[in-house]
Amino acid sequence: MSDQLPNDEELDLESPDLDDEPSNAHIDLMPTHEVDEKQLLLLMKDWRRGRATRNLRQAISDGYVAVFTAAMITAMVVSAIVHAQQVAADCSTASCNSGRSLLPWAAVAGLLVLTLAAARMFGPVLASAAEGFWLMDAPLQRGKLLVRRLWMALGAALVSGLVLGALVAALTGSSGPAILAWSAATGLSAAGVTAFAAAEQGAERRWTVKLLQVVVSLAGVVVLVIVVSTAAGWVDIRVTDEFSIRLALILSGVGLVLGIVGAGVAIHRLNRIRRSRLTSGGSLVSGMQGAAFALDFGLVRDILVEREAMERGRVKPTRGRGIGLRALVWRDVQRLIRYPKPLFLLAVSVVVPYAVQALGLGPLNAPISALVLMAALIPFFSTLRVLSRTKGLARAFPYNTGEIRTAASVAPSVLTAIWAMAVIPAYLGVSTEEAGNSPVRAVQIALVTAIAGLLAAIRWVSAKSADYSKPMLATQMGAMPPGLLINLIRGFDIVALVTFPVIVGWSPWISLVIALIAFSILRSGGLDRESLAEMQEDQKRQMEEQKKKSSSTGGGDKVKITRGR
Repeated sequence: MSDQLPNDEELDLESPDLDDEPSNAHIDLMPTHEVDEKQLLLLMKDWRRGRATRNLRQAISDGYVAVFTAAMITAMVVSAIVHAQQVAADCSTASCNSGRSLLPWAAVAGLLVLTLAAARMFGPVLASAAEGFWLMDAPLQRGKLLVRRLWMALGAALVSGLVLGALVAALTGSSGPAILAWSAATGLSAAGVTAFAAAEQGAERRWTVKLLQVVVSLAGVVVLVIVVSTAAGWVDIRVTDEFSIRLALILSGVGLVLGIVGAGVAIHRLNRIRRSRLTSGGSLVSGMQGAAFALDFGLVRDILVEREAMERGRVKPTRGRGIGLRALVWRDVQRLIRYPKPLFLLAVSVVVPYAVQALGLGPLNAPISALVLMAALIPFFSTLRVLSRTKGLARAFPYNTGEIRTAASVAPSVLTAIWAMAVIPAYLGVSTEEAGNSPVRAVQIALVTAIAGLLAAIRWVSAKSADYSKPMLATQMGAMPPGLLINLIRGFDIVALVTFPVIVGWSPWISLVIALIAFSILRSGGLDRESLAEMQEDQKRQMEEQKKKSSSTGGGDKVKITRGR
């Protein structure tokens, strides 16, 4: 036994476990060797490849559906770009051309806001829970393991920015050099802010990223207002193609410098990132991947809302007011007063109808504005979301489904009415030099757009997840539950259905009738089999209660009357 032990020079005698846990001393007495992080990564890669169930050829042969889908989407995008170029040719006034030239600025600001939000929420450098369990506790250089993930995050931000920047510039009718310039500006700016977020992650600072996100958001709103003012002729700002390209090149240079400096600082601080900070982003990504595979984007939002609530910590509880259904309405008001952040997005959505009308896209103003309004109204339906997904809690209320959903939609409906009154001037033609609609039709279109956005938000929030207990449908992508593909178009179907008469030039009253029918269906819980079965059970229970009441009032103890002799 003594001959097999290593020498004293090879023992790790400074390990604290020798004194704390003598029984496990033989584990710590093993000789230590320097760990090569590169070889460790190659070992992990070989281990994963050795347990793969399919090779590359099989994966490519099974991906013909994805290739066909990508080809269709590419054809649609090319067709939209060609149509946008034709519409841009009709934009002959100087104010309209200036407004279109300013639109890529707002697109850059919007993409930077989304990039900063994702970087602050996920990392941008992250690790899975399994890696945090065994790999991040090992005595090795953490920075050498995480540097590759940093480059992957920067590359993803760069590629996404390049594609989206080129797409927005092409849809606004820009020239070829302008498209290339704005593509480079968007991609390099997104990579630069991602590198800045990674550097701040190593320093354990989040308030700087949040502050930059607020500043970029305000800048985007200001640019959007300038776009509307320029296209409407309120402000005389002449934006030439040369000035736009020059500004895009300046923005590209700033993004490149920020990316290089931020990446260098981030690489230097990779060893300082705590394991809990790395695994929190990895666990969030894992949860969102599971929800995305089920095409349940409502669950994705629930995960993000939960993470944001955990970051805020505890709040001061507020006592409710009112009784009955008024208590539900008052709870929505209290939640809005406590957390008024969603009001900012709703206020920004008011500018969208003016911008769309000013850019010469009047026929598509109603569906585009309704979709933006749907996204802005979803955060206000927290009560409806909880009661729709938690049936046991909904049954605890002495009210039917229609009454509960109506009460949960009162506060968002009031905000929608205010939004409709604020966008009426857009349909009157205030934001364009051309003649707009008549006052009556402008009010009707604004009302149809607002109702479409409200009903789409109700549909999106209250839609049920896919039921895997039902028989599957055989598709080219494998077996799928019936409601899985419908989740992709929920909300969008209501917008298309309600705004279609307005798009083709029919009377807005047709849209209002369709909206009334859609609201009655959404109020009752839908037309699926499960909802109809619940409605039948409620009707049977009500009939039984009515029978019991009638028997108790009309019946009772029999009174015997003795007939006289």
